[in-house]
Amino acid sequence: MFAAENGLKGDPRLQAISDAIRVVPHFPKQGIMFQDITTLLLDHKAFKDTVDIFVDRYRDMGVSVVAGVEARGFMFGPSIALAIGAKFVPLRKPKKLPGEVIAEAYELEYGTDCLEMHVEAVHPGERAIVIDDLVATGGTLSAAIRLLERVGAEVVECACVIGLREVQGQRRLDGKPLYILVEPREVDGCY
Repeated sequence: MFAAENGLKGDPRLQAISDAIRVVPHFPKQGIMFQDITTLLLDHKAFKDTVDIFVDRYRDMGVSVVAGVEARGFMFGPSIALAIGAKFVPLRKPKKLPGEVIAEAYELEYGTDCLEMHVEAVHPGERAIVIDDLVATGGTLSAAIRLLERVGAEVVECACVIGLREVQGQRRLDGKPLYILVEPREVDGCY
């Protein structure tokens, strides 16, 4: 669900967040309209508004784990976790975490990838949200949900700054709610 359809319709912060995201045509390859959140991070007010909207949503949901997907989920997750009194758990690409890890593989459009988390970072019964910058197919979020549920966590919701209106992967999230702040910005009629 989009924030504008869930109590924030007409909220000027959403437009400011959208405007702060730079679109880079044909990056990393021809035909891709890359949604660059680094410009959002440079805009103190828009960055703060992004975090504040998520904090307002999750503050009273009893969330004890904010799981951030590498790497852009790391930019929003720790601030949200601190503000709601939760711990931040990084979900990393393979071989980036020292010590014992649990892993979950997932399908990409052209191949496979994997997320890893420290063993015992999350305990059975903990309530978690998963944060990332953008959702398109839902494959990464689906892997994050499976990883957290394998250790007994209850995934309350997934949250992304940017998402397509017709998120192809929402059905891949096993019925978990998906909260999105803004749609991708267009450039010359393309995404």
